[in-house]
Amino acid sequence: MKAQVRLIEVASFGQNQVIGCKVSASGRLFAGFPKHEPFLYALAEVKNGKRTPYPDLVSQGRFKNVQDLWTDEQDNLWVLDASPAVAAAAPGADSRKITGDFSLYEYSLKTNKLIQVYTFDDLDKTHSALNDVRIDHSRELAYLSDPGLCAIVVLDLKTGKSRLALQNHPSTKADPNFTLRLDDEDVIDDKRKRFSSNINGIALTTDNQWFYYRAINQTKLYRISTEALASGKTDGKVELIAETGVCHGMTADSKGNIFLSDSPNNSITYVDSKGKLNTLVKDPRISWPDSMGISPDGYLYFSCSQMNRLPKFHQGVDKTDYPYRIYKVKLP
Repeated sequence: MKAQVRLIEVASFGQNQVIGCKVSASGRLFAGFPKHEPFLYALAEVKNGKRTPYPDLVSQGRFKNVQDLWTDEQDNLWVLDASPAVAAAAPGADSRKITGDFSLYEYSLKTNKLIQVYTFDDLDKTHSALNDVRIDHSRELAYLSDPGLCAIVVLDLKTGKSRLALQNHPSTKADPNFTLRLDDEDVIDDKRKRFSSNINGIALTTDNQWFYYRAINQTKLYRISTEALASGKTDGKVELIAETGVCHGMTADSKGNIFLSDSPNNSITYVDSKGKLNTLVKDPRISWPDSMGISPDGYLYFSCSQMNRLPKFHQGVDKTDYPYRIYKVKLP
């Protein structure tokens, strides 16, 4: 029998919900926190299990709602700050917002200084809900999932202009009849609305050749070549890779494995280079595993946001198992 890998707790954050989680090429760990009360820092570096505001305390004021992080091969940290409007609101979003606020920050991890900011001025900010980001320096593009617009957003890093790809394509859409069920309960909010998300989790292979993606409220994993995304010629280019079950966060390693969260089964799974679905680790502590990062010493790091346990899904009762945590597990 194959030995089960061990889940290791890396850091805990009390009642501060952690979502973003990435590790740099030099092994630095970063965490992002949406602006849910109680609130301490939006962006932090985690050292020896303790967090310090990144890049400093003063800079925290520029962030509205840190959603996702990415570290690239040039030793830069990318911070997606996304506060959607009510029309595309996620759990915890401000129900009064008419227009969303979105920024993508690029920091140098060599100098810890801000390099550039992208503001997505050509997006429909009344409906956009930018969720995850990946950077492709071979084409100087960023690829983002946008469940609000049901599309992949392709951002030109040289011009700052963005465009939509595969908007309302069957592969980017949630199944309207799919009810998410976690902890033996349907995920339905206090207004009797089922949780539903279009394209959400994404992964970019380390050679920048393939972009993997999927919606939460369906069970299939898709991919498209970055060549097709870059050219805009996406017709007929989408490939169905595997049936994987429910997934929130994703990432890829250098061996071609695509790692996926598996919330209903409290697991992390992966699709290998042959298209086979495998279980990496299963543990009751794994609740809504969200953002993932791979360290240079061969560990998969991930946050557990426990989103389905928020009070809004339980008639005001908080079912969160505190503290919020980041874990790691050895790669296969």
